[in-house]
This record gives sequence, C-alpha cells and structure tokens, in this order.
Amino acid sequence: MHILFAGGGTAGHINPALAIAGYIREKHPDARISYIGTPDKLEAKLVPAKGYNFRTIEVSGFSRSLKPKSIVKNIKAVSKAASASINARKILKELQPDIVVGTGGYVSGPVLREAAKLGIKTAIHEQNAYPGVTTKMLAKHVDAVMLAMPEAQKYMVLKNKPYITGNPVRGELLGASRDAARLALGLDERPLLLSFGGSLGAKYINLAVEGLIEWHNNTGSFYHIHGTGKSGYETMLNDLKEKGITLSKEIDIREYIKNMDECMAAADLVISRAGAITLSEITALGKPAILIPSPYVAENHQFHNAMTLKRAGAAEIIEEKDLTSEKLIKVVEGLIENKPKLKEMSDNARKIAIVDANERIYDVLMKLYTNA
Repeated sequence: MHILFAGGGTAGHINPALAIAGYIREKHPDARISYIGTPDKLEAKLVPAKGYNFRTIEVSGFSRSLKPKSIVKNIKAVSKAASASINARKILKELQPDIVVGTGGYVSGPVLREAAKLGIKTAIHEQNAYPGVTTKMLAKHVDAVMLAMPEAQKYMVLKNKPYITGNPVRGELLGASRDAARLALGLDERPLLLSFGGSLGAKYINLAVEGLIEWHNNTGSFYHIHGTGKSGYETMLNDLKEKGITLSKEIDIREYIKNMDECMAAADLVISRAGAITLSEITALGKPAILIPSPYVAENHQFHNAMTLKRAGAAEIIEEKDLTSEKLIKVVEGLIENKPKLKEMSDNARKIAIVDANERIYDVLMKLYTNA
C-alpha cells in the first residue's frame, strides 16, 4: 500500500497529514508513505524529519489586491501553477500511489487535480469550519471529502456525501490526566488559567494578557501560565518588570510552552486563538475557552471555527478588534471561579469533541484502497 500526502504552508495543514501518516504506519508498518510539498515552507523541514519520501513542486497563491506588487505576484503564480501541474503529474506517474490525500494549502491543488485525472483514488481533509479555496475547488472532483466540522459542508459543492472525521488529536494529549498534570506542575486546588497566541506570538493578545496579569497580581486567587511566542517574550518580561510584577509559580511566563499537553490537561480555562487543531485539542480535553480568532488568516476561518464552540456553549469569543485588557479581565472574572459555569462549558466542549479522528480517517482511506 502506497499513500501520498499533499499539503503545506502552515502547521495546520502539515500536522494532520503527519498524524494520519503515523497512524497508518502503526496499522501497516510496511506501508509506503510519500509527501509532496513546497521546497521553502514548513513541510520541507517537518516531513523529512519523520523519514517520509518528500518531493517538491513550486506553487504559490493568488493575491486579491490590485496593487502593482500583487499583480506581478499573480502573474508569477499563474506561471507556477502551469509548471506545478506538469511536475505533479510527473511525480505521480513515477511514484504510482494507491491513494492521494490532500490536507490543504496551495500545493494540494495541482497534486489532487492531476491524481484525479490519472484515475488515482483521491481524498481531502478540511480542518476548518470554513473551507479554504483549494478545498472548495477540489471537493467536486475527489472521491472522498473528510470534514473536521460539519458546518463546512454548506460552503462546498460535493461529488459525494462527506465524512465527518474531526481533526487528528495527538495520542499523548488524549491520554493526559488532569489530576496527574496538576500534580506534576505542583498546583493546589486553585484554578489554572492557560493563555497563548501561537509559537510566533500574537502582539495584541500579549498586550491584553499583560493587563490581565497586572489585575490579578498578588491576589493569589489562581495560577496563570502564558506563552508569549517568539516575538513577545522579552517585551513582556520588561513590561512586567517595569510594573513591579515578579514572576512566580502563580505567574508563569514562557516564550514557548513545551509541555503543552500537561498544561492543557491541568487548565481550568484556556485563552487562545481559534486554529482548528487547537480547538480540537480543547474540546477533546473538555476545556472551557475564551477564543480570540486571528483576523489575519484566509477567509477569516478562525472566526468560523470559534463560532462552532460558541454556539455549542463551550467558549466565549472576543474579536481582536474588540480586545482590550479591560474586556479580557471582565470575561475572565466572570468565568475563572464560577465552577458551575466552567463545568457546563466543559461538558458542552466534550459533547462536540471527536476523539477518534485518526481511526475515522483511516477507515475512509481503507475503503478507497480496497476499491482502488
């Protein structure tokens, strides 16, 4: 069995592919796994590190702006699109995979289109509540469409009825125990607030959290772990120092939260962006959340993701345009020590969680394989 993945650009497209590939390898140690990505994006580092056969094509997205720089970019994108299809076809003929799986990003477009033309079984997996442009274009051509969130279906024209699979969630996170995590972190019965904006950092979240920390400093009412991301760590440390705030077990500021599984399991309330994989982890662990969707992503898909939890009664939303320390403090204050409300939100999160996504996706791919 030979399965080829295509997807890239961001971790949100790459990590699901790697999770699925890893699960297939567990089930079929002799399975061949290949991957087509771009040579200069994150997949070029992550995929080879896993030991998979990695091939590349040059492809880029189109800009909707009419500025001169954007027009030049679009002309180059058209040229790359033509060569990407030719190169994708050559690689597919060479590798002859049984199934081609797209997980999003511009690179998956030409690969999946050419695979369908060659009669290879094809599938796509959409992580978000609002599907990306590439997914919408491919949905009416591929053999199987797998959706993390059922809301995505209404935005697509489909060849076949979609499968609701959820997003792959890491096994170590699914097995994490709240009590064990809190013991490992040395916490008592007080609530733990966990906040982060992503590995690169989110300036406005960091600024709002600074005010939140200043508000609860010296109260001893709860613990707070915050991940600033790469760009905000030194700035926040300096700002807090100027305000006379000393870091402690109760106020724990980190550039990157390396033990996220442990911290997430121990948390009573999470403040974060609304990336698809993050939300899948939050719901899998039944964590109440305050979501601040990134307004800088394609199709504003994080807002749609966040609304899925909001409608389920599992999260509150603060849009970045409305984000201030005062607003964040008000929402946190209304939740952090309101145990009945947190319990209700936790139960609602678990109700919409899909914790067997790997198995569901595997079953879909095996159906394609047996009918290949």
